[in-house]
Amino acid sequence: MVKLEAAGKRRLGECARGLTLLALISLFQTASSIRFEVKNGSNTCIIADLSINFTVEYNALKQEKITFPLPSDAKVGVQSTCGNATVSPSLTIQFGANHFLSINFTKDSQRYEVVELIFVYNLSDTSLFPNATENGTKMATSNSTSIFAKTDTAYKCSNPHLIVMEAVNATFHDIKLEAYLTKNNYSENVTPCPEDISPTTAKTPTTRQPTTAAPTPTPSDIPKQGDYTFNGSSGPCILAKMGLQLNISYSKSDGKEAKSVINIDPSGVNVKGSCSNSSATLLLVSATSNLSLHFVLNSTKYYLEGVALNTILPADAKDHVLNASNSSLTYFETATRKSFKCKSKQALEITNNFTLNTYDLQIQPFDVNGDKFGPAVECVQDENGMLVPIVVGAALAGLVLIVLIAYLIGRKRSHAGYQTI
Repeated sequence: MVKLEAAGKRRLGECARGLTLLALISLFQTASSIRFEVKNGSNTCIIADLSINFTVEYNALKQEKITFPLPSDAKVGVQSTCGNATVSPSLTIQFGANHFLSINFTKDSQRYEVVELIFVYNLSDTSLFPNATENGTKMATSNSTSIFAKTDTAYKCSNPHLIVMEAVNATFHDIKLEAYLTKNNYSENVTPCPEDISPTTAKTPTTRQPTTAAPTPTPSDIPKQGDYTFNGSSGPCILAKMGLQLNISYSKSDGKEAKSVINIDPSGVNVKGSCSNSSATLLLVSATSNLSLHFVLNSTKYYLEGVALNTILPADAKDHVLNASNSSLTYFETATRKSFKCKSKQALEITNNFTLNTYDLQIQPFDVNGDKFGPAVECVQDENGMLVPIVVGAALAGLVLIVLIAYLIGRKRSHAGYQTI
């Protein structure tokens, strides 16, 4: 009876997690963009149609994480400006109980970009941050937004575009914006974000492997080890060296199933991330994919809790883009103040159609002291690999000992066959 009750509770828990995931997916699919305009008199200088989901970590009775969308009643803040010779254009959005998002622009002769994103949130707002142990406002910023467009074109991004800001993740989706307007409306031409570029027009990475690659790559197919260390405000806060490989299953346009094995080329990766006392996120951005690794820390150990991937699929795929994520993982469990090391291949199953393979890995997302890894905890695969030569050596030593004993016994018997005269 107890087993049946426990099984029932597990099923209820799984259903609850499934419903939560469906709710988040629904949130991305149904949220509509909100129009914002910054004017100088009757002239519009910035126009933006935005859909944004915020994920904020904050301290309550335990470490909490809340996800909420940019609400439909958000409005342009008075701090917004078209700029002048000394001040850059800025769109400030205000919503709820004194929450602000500032999008600051800059430009050169060829393009404009979002040079800084600032999010100010009010932890005293109990409707968003229940049981928060802190009051007042917090600020999170990012100077690496990867939002840019050619001059006299609009920036457009339909697929999710993640920006990490300390304890805040902002996911933009279904957005269109343009700064430095000259005609009070969007330009006719559009600059798409990398997430929206189809495989037929995207530059194919040189490390991309054929979709028929064998499950166990040959040495030439093994991805290069990259140094993906992320530097926080006071130095390195995530140390990471590893080779990464994406193993993806997808449906082709003709209905058949196919596989794609993609090696991550370290030279083409932009490393982003965020660090706090109890969580750390490493975001690896390339021309065709965004890979996010989320770690959590408790009093005795840390582990990889979440992996999210946004990548362009091969040209024969039914869907051009794959979005896969799992936030209920327990990989790389390691004691605090130590690093996790594994030279062997590890196949981390993230979803039914996405496995992340790691090679020659060493990582430490917490308690980093300078640029040196802490004492290493070896993975089971490496320990087993070391065990084989030990066992073989012991067996050979045992065999030699048996032969020696047999020789000595035989020699003793041969001596016993002679009589003294």
